[in-house]
Amino acid sequence: MAAWARAVRGLLLDISGVLYDSGGEGGGVPIAGSAEAVQRIKASGLKLRFCTNETQATREKFVKKLQGLGFDISVAEVTAPAPAACRLLKERGLRPHLLVHDDLVPEFADIDKTNPNCVVIGDAAENFSYANLNEAFRVLIGLEKPVLISLGKGRYYKETDGLKLDVGAYMKALEYACDVQAEVVGKPAKAFFESALAEMGVRPEQAIMIGDDIVSDVGGAQQCGMRAVQVRTGKYSLSRVGAGSILHLRPD
Repeated sequence: MAAWARAVRGLLLDISGVLYDSGGEGGGVPIAGSAEAVQRIKASGLKLRFCTNETQATREKFVKKLQGLGFDISVAEVTAPAPAACRLLKERGLRPHLLVHDDLVPEFADIDKTNPNCVVIGDAAENFSYANLNEAFRVLIGLEKPVLISLGKGRYYKETDGLKLDVGAYMKALEYACDVQAEVVGKPAKAFFESALAEMGVRPEQAIMIGDDIVSDVGGAQQCGMRAVQVRTGKYSLSRVGAGSILHLRPD
């Protein structure tokens, strides 16, 4: 076994596209063998962190759904963008205009949202209407120093009925219209991975990130000094990545 493999102490697991495909009446379908894989990882003694850009539900509701699908997972094991964004908002005294999914709004219950001086955008799904995007645009364009905070910047993700546009597409629209660069809270931001590593208590060279997104999961982890594995599920595409059942990429 390679020396680097013997040094591994922790794993970061993406959820959507790696453990399950979201959508459908039950909220999603587990990927074959994924629940058993989580059990084997926990039994191995490796530290485990679920590192997700999920922003269509609170962590509590999201974890409850995953438990119902058969996964051994708790809220305390999940690193997600909304709690990190709330910490940032409080630290900087920012009052957000929210362009997020209705089910995520409770995460911001303790945040002052009067007279907004920034915009927070997440995977708002059906809330990505022209009227809602235009309202966010008007808030930003009316600020002397516009601040746009994005809960990730994914291009698309997979649900049971196919691929769906992700928050990154709408984030780019606001960036272009307002001539502003978004601050990304979530993958692939380096600070997001560093937070997950700190919660596990391991160094980057001791951890491996496993995900289906070549940019947010693999690229983000490598920028943080970790090794990364791309699985052949979720949004994985032979036409975009190349052949092979698992793609292992090492940092430079």
